[in-house]
Amino acid sequence: MEKIQMTTPLVEMDGDEMTRILWAMIKETLILPFVDLKTEYYDLGLLHRNDTCDQVTVDAANATKKYGVAVKCATITPNRQRMEEYPQLTEMWKSPNGTIRSILDGTVFRTPICIDAVKPVVKNWKKPITIARHAYGDVYKAVDMETTEPGTATLTFTGESGEAKTLTVQKVDGPAVWQGAHNKESSIRSFAKACFQYAIDTKQDLWFSTKDTIAKVYDGAFKRIFEEEFENYKAKFEELGITYFYTLIDDAVARVIRSEGGYIWACKNYDGDVMSDMVSTAFGSLAMMTSVLVAPDGTTEFEAAHGTVTRHYYKYLKGEQTSTNPMATIFAWSGALKKRGQLDGLAELESFGEKLEEACFDTLNAGIMTKDLVGLVEPGFQATAVNSQEFLNAIAERLQKKLA
Repeated sequence: MEKIQMTTPLVEMDGDEMTRILWAMIKETLILPFVDLKTEYYDLGLLHRNDTCDQVTVDAANATKKYGVAVKCATITPNRQRMEEYPQLTEMWKSPNGTIRSILDGTVFRTPICIDAVKPVVKNWKKPITIARHAYGDVYKAVDMETTEPGTATLTFTGESGEAKTLTVQKVDGPAVWQGAHNKESSIRSFAKACFQYAIDTKQDLWFSTKDTIAKVYDGAFKRIFEEEFENYKAKFEELGITYFYTLIDDAVARVIRSEGGYIWACKNYDGDVMSDMVSTAFGSLAMMTSVLVAPDGTTEFEAAHGTVTRHYYKYLKGEQTSTNPMATIFAWSGALKKRGQLDGLAELESFGEKLEEACFDTLNAGIMTKDLVGLVEPGFQATAVNSQEFLNAIAERLQKKLA
C-alpha cells in the first residue's frame, strides 16, 4: 500500500510516562504504516524541559504558530512530590500546557468520545457536553508566596503613565499564603469570540458561567465582555435557532446535571480544567475525551485531556503489560492529521484521519476494549479486556481494511 503523502509538517510534542510509551506505539502501529509522516519534533518530556530551562516548550509553541497545527502528548507539571521523584530537576517548572496556551492565546474545547455500550452515569445525559475552557491566565499564570509573620499584603498596579493604584489585600496576624492572579481583556475577548464562533460552527447552544457575585470586578469583566461580544453574533444565533445565556457557576453545575447535554459550556481556566474532568468521567473515562486548542488566528493544537497515567507507567517499568486506554491520544493524532489535510487541501490525509476514528469505534463496538471501559459497559454487551498493544493491533486491522 502506497503511503499517504504530506506537504507541510505538523508540530509534534512528545510527553511523559505511560502516555509517552503509548505515543510511540500509536505512531508505530496506526500512523507510520499508512502515512509518510512529516513532523517538527519537540521533546516536552520533563527532564528535557529541565535541560533546556523550559525553552523547548516556548519553541514548540512558536513552531505551532508557524505551521498552524500541532499534536501534543500528555506532560508532567511537577509538584513537590515530583521534585522528589525527579531529583535532577532544577526548578518546579510551570505547566507546559499553560505556557503553550499563553503564547497561542486560544480556547480549549473538550468533548467526550461516546459509544452506545457505555452510558453516562448521569442517566438523563443523551448528547455530549463540550467544555470550552479559557486557556490564559487565572491561577495558571499566577504568582504566589508564603509569609511567616504578621503583616499586611497590598496589591499595586503601576501604569506606564506613572500613576499607581494600590489595594489592601489582607492584614494577617501570623503565617499566611498569598496569590496574585490576572487576566487580559484582549484574551477574554478572544475567548468569547471563539466560543460564539464554535457554537455557530457546531450549531449548539452556548452556556457561560463565572462567579461575578463574589469576584465582582474580576469575574464581572468576563460577564460584561461576553455580553458585549454576543451582540456581534446575536443575529446568527437567532437564524440558527441556538441560544446563549449566562449564569453563576454553581447554578450552571445544577443545570448541567439536570440537562440532556448537547451544548457548549464555557468556563474560566480553572473551572474548565475541573469540569472537563467531571464531564469526561461521567460520560465514561478520562481517556475518552478529545481536547483541541483553537487560537484566534485559527492555529490548532490537539491533545488528550488526561494526564500521564503514572500508575500504569510504573507497572510498565516492571515489565508488566498494561491495559491503558489510548483513545484520546489517537484522536489527538487523527484530529491533527485531519486539520493538516484540510489546510493543505489533501483530501486523502483528511480521509485517513476520519477512517482512523471509524476504525476505533468499530473496534470498541466489536467489544474489544481496554480494561477501564470493560467495567463500564451496559448489561448484556459482550466485551473483552485486552492490553494496549492488542487494542492498537485490532484498530490497525480494521483501519487497513478501510484503506484497502
